[in-house]
Amino acid sequence: MKTKAGEEVKLKKEIRRLLGEGHPWVFRHALDRPRIEPGRIVTVTDAQGEFVARGIADAGPIAVRVLTTRDEPVNASLFSRRIEAAASLRDRVIPEDTTAYRLLHGEGDRIPGVVCDLYADHAVIRFDGEGITHWQDTLVGVLEEALRARGVSHLLVRSGRGGRRKIEAAFGKLPQEPVKVVERGMKLMANLVHGQKTGLFLDQRESRRRVHRMAAGLRVLNLYGYTGGFSVAAGLGGAEHVETVDIATPALDLAEQNWRINGLNPNMHSVFAADVSAFLESAAKRAAQYDLVIADPPSFAPSEKSVRGALTAYRNLHRAAIGRVAPGGYYLAASCSSHVRREAFEETIREGARRTRRVIQIVERREAPPDHPRLLAFPEGDYLKVLLARVVN
Repeated sequence: MKTKAGEEVKLKKEIRRLLGEGHPWVFRHALDRPRIEPGRIVTVTDAQGEFVARGIADAGPIAVRVLTTRDEPVNASLFSRRIEAAASLRDRVIPEDTTAYRLLHGEGDRIPGVVCDLYADHAVIRFDGEGITHWQDTLVGVLEEALRARGVSHLLVRSGRGGRRKIEAAFGKLPQEPVKVVERGMKLMANLVHGQKTGLFLDQRESRRRVHRMAAGLRVLNLYGYTGGFSVAAGLGGAEHVETVDIATPALDLAEQNWRINGLNPNMHSVFAADVSAFLESAAKRAAQYDLVIADPPSFAPSEKSVRGALTAYRNLHRAAIGRVAPGGYYLAASCSSHVRREAFEETIREGARRTRRVIQIVERREAPPDHPRLLAFPEGDYLKVLLARVVN
């Protein structure tokens, strides 16, 4: 049925309470009429026809991305209120001397499918899902005022994946060079046009801070090092020597540049363009040991179907990486795979330690920082898992 509030659909599964608590997704199999044109406004009712939620229709397994549980219009005014609330939160939680952070975190800020990251006077926005892309012009128009109030004069829009990925300027222009940002005083160059994610892995800010605080005098190995954020943090923290490993040579070039612009001694940093598994195998043959090993790989589980293979990959990685940690040293392991739960991830670390006959001590657990908020009713949003462990023998 089509109403003034868009298409109307009824729930055929009892998920009213879950949606009322804030879960932002309605899966297709939960609806009596699952096929709706992506981008249309959808009003979700219960079996008796009572209002439950309103959102935007999408393609794929998620039929509706919920924007509100109130009987109110979905329009520019609603988006403006969501953006204002998100910006207010960042004003309270972003650390000083930091010019790179996430302004909008999709479902966590109740604008599902929309991510916007700030890099000094540039911002990058990404849309996840076909439905929300129909609202791109509206969102960019509403967002522009909030961005300019933060000194942003260039907004870049990223779309597509892999070889189909493209980036264009919604206003301002594309940067011809990497953009310099500051993270708690640490200088980093972010490639907004060709880099991974929107340029940097902003969600590891607090873990980089931990590395900075504990790195004095340590021999550090940074696996999947990308542009060297963890490496620079370790160097600024007084590490004895840092090795950065990544398969992508352009990323390592930027890692070396990041090392230099922070005034660090180039002789204290080595980069290796190599597959991590091959590097660790070679390190084992050399009996190389490190006081701190960092392993923050890309997602091993892009879908639920890939979880089993991802767990195997994590086990193999942890076995090889923990084997390179000197007795009394530290292992910082991370997973950004939302389909892999923390318990399962930590079990792969436990098994990796068991296979190397090492005993490990949990020092700290981390998740995404405050500019990546999660809804309590949406555990799927707890994608980032970080464990800092000490290898006690």
